[in-house]
Amino acid sequence: MNEPNFQKELDRILADEENRGKKLFLHSCCAPCSSYVLIYLRSFFRITVFYYNPNITEDAEYVHRLSEQKRLIEVLNEEAKEAREEGGSAPYPVMIREGSHDTALWYRSVEGLEAEKEGGARCEVCFRMRLFETAKRAKEAGADYFGTTLTISPLKNAKLINILGAEAAAGSGVLWLPADFKKKEGYKQSIELSRKYELYRQDYCGCGFSKKERQKAVKETEREQ
Repeated sequence: MNEPNFQKELDRILADEENRGKKLFLHSCCAPCSSYVLIYLRSFFRITVFYYNPNITEDAEYVHRLSEQKRLIEVLNEEAKEAREEGGSAPYPVMIREGSHDTALWYRSVEGLEAEKEGGARCEVCFRMRLFETAKRAKEAGADYFGTTLTISPLKNAKLINILGAEAAAGSGVLWLPADFKKKEGYKQSIELSRKYELYRQDYCGCGFSKKERQKAVKETEREQ
């Protein structure tokens, strides 16, 4: 049985002119990951970024990442405004909504999975939590589609994320936007865009468990050198 090709599924949706201008409620994990996705999709959809990441367990880290997300959107919208004023074709403006930063709820959701490795069962619970909340909020916002930037990371399981997204869509009445944004050199372009806009890039997903795992890996690498 052939593996699903999420990029081709996305291509088919974008090729349908009836989808142009529809509302996309897009969960974003951070500004760097969203950079390529927003530039890629903002000419097709009217995007509302949904910043919902209770997995970012340190308040200062959460605020820093959120401020960078807002700054990026402001810059992209200013660029679009300038393009319109010059008479050129311009993408749709991007909006943003912030979800609840309820870290206590997140900790309860992953209870018993603290020792899981990055990418394991704890991450699946985390993905599910964020995607189902995105689907709920997308319905409330009257969106046509909802999706996430998570698949741009080469460390994230795109197949799992798309399966969970489709599950969330089944009970929401909003269509899931299938994607594997690391395709077409999406991840590489996100790094280049991060440099261009001087975005804060982090080396862990946000939760305290992944931070400790990352710090341990760095120390081990330093000892081997």
